Amino acid sequence: MSLIITDECINCDVCEPECPNEAISQGEEIYVIDPTKCTECIGHYDEPQCQQVCPVDCIPHDPNYKESEEQLMEKYLVLTGQL
Repeated sequence: MSLIITDECINCDVCEPECPNEAISQGEEIYVIDPTKCTECIGHYDEPQCQQVCPVDCIPHDPNYKESEEQLMEKYLVLTGQL
C-alpha cells in the first residue's frame, strides 16, 4: 500500500525531506503523498521514514492503493532506474 497524510497533519515539514522517493510535497492545506512514488521506503529502509519522524502519527496506509511488498519493490526498481 501507499501511505497517505491525514488532515491531522500540522505542516511541520519533517516528513518531506525524509522521503527517498520525493513522494511527499506541500499540498493546498497539508502535505500530500504521491501514491505513484510511494514505496513505503521498500528498497531504501526497513520502515517508512515519514512515519518514523511524524510527531502526530498522521501517516497511515492508504486503503485506495493496495500494493504487495513485491509490487512496492518493483515500483522502487522503476523509480530508481534499475528496471
